[in-house]
Amino acid sequence: MAEHADNSPRPATGPGALMRYFLGKSVLFNIAAALVALQAVVALCAPLLAPYDPLYQDILQRMKGPSAAHWLGTDQFGRDVLARIIYGLRASLGISASAVVLALLVGGTLGLAAAYYRGIVDRIIMRVMDVFFAFPVMLLAIGVIATLGPGALSTAIAIAIVYSPIFARLLRGPALVIVESDYVTAARSIGASDARIIFLHMLPNLASVVVVQFSLLLSSAILVEASLSFLGLGTQPPVPSLGMMLSEGRAFLFLSPWAAVFSGLAILIVAFGLNLFGDALRDDLDPRLRQAPS
Repeated sequence: MAEHADNSPRPATGPGALMRYFLGKSVLFNIAAALVALQAVVALCAPLLAPYDPLYQDILQRMKGPSAAHWLGTDQFGRDVLARIIYGLRASLGISASAVVLALLVGGTLGLAAAYYRGIVDRIIMRVMDVFFAFPVMLLAIGVIATLGPGALSTAIAIAIVYSPIFARLLRGPALVIVESDYVTAARSIGASDARIIFLHMLPNLASVVVVQFSLLLSSAILVEASLSFLGLGTQPPVPSLGMMLSEGRAFLFLSPWAAVFSGLAILIVAFGLNLFGDALRDDLDPRLRQAPS
C-alpha cells in the first residue's frame, strides 16, 4: 500500500516569509527596526561609508561649515565631522553592545542561579546586587573607571558592572515561577544537571524578557558611554567618540558649532532609535499590550 504524501502545511521560509512577517507588524515596529538596522549598517560599514579618514587633519579647512566637500563641516583640526561621527557611532555601539552583553551574561546567570537554588544562595546574591543598586549609575561607573583607568575597555566593564544587577533582578522574578513548573520538575527527575535545566529549560522561556530589556538597556548604555567620553573617561583621543566630539566642540560653539551640534544629534538619534525599538518589541511580545485586530 502506497504511503500518502505529507500535505501538512510547513512554515514558509525565505525573503517572502520575512517580508510577510514585517508587514504583519505595526508601523511603529517597522520604523524602529529600520532605524536600528540603518544604524547597525552604518557602524559595520564605517570604512566604506566614511568620506575621509577620521584622523586626517587639514589645517586650512579647520572649522568650516557644511559644504559639498565636507557635508557636515570640519572641526577645530580640520577633520571631517561626518567621517568622525560614522566612526564614533561604530565605537559607541561596539562599547555599549559588548557592555550590555557582558552584563546579561553575568547578571542573568546570577539571577537564574538565585531563583534556582534559593535559600542562602538567593539571599547572598540579591544582597550583593542591592549594594550595587545603592550607587547612582554615573557615580558607580566613574568609580570603576577610576580604578581601572580611562579607555574603551574600562568603559565597557564599568557599564557592565552597572547593568548586571538590573538583569539579575529582572530574570530572578519570572525564574522563580518557572523553576516550580512541571517540565523543570520532570527534568530534575530524569537526572538533568543544574546547568542544563537553567540554560536549556529556564532561559529559553525568558527570551522575550531578555530581548526587550537588552534593547532598552542598550539605548541607555549609549548615553552612559557618551557621558563618560564627554568627561574624558571613555574612549581616548584620537579615536573618534560621539561624547568626546561633543565635549571638544562645545569650546567652539560660537565660532563653529557644527561638530557639537551634529555629534549631539547623532547621540539623540541612536538612543531614540534603540529605545523606540525596545518599546515596539515590548508591545509586540507582551500579549497584554497587543491591540485586538480590527
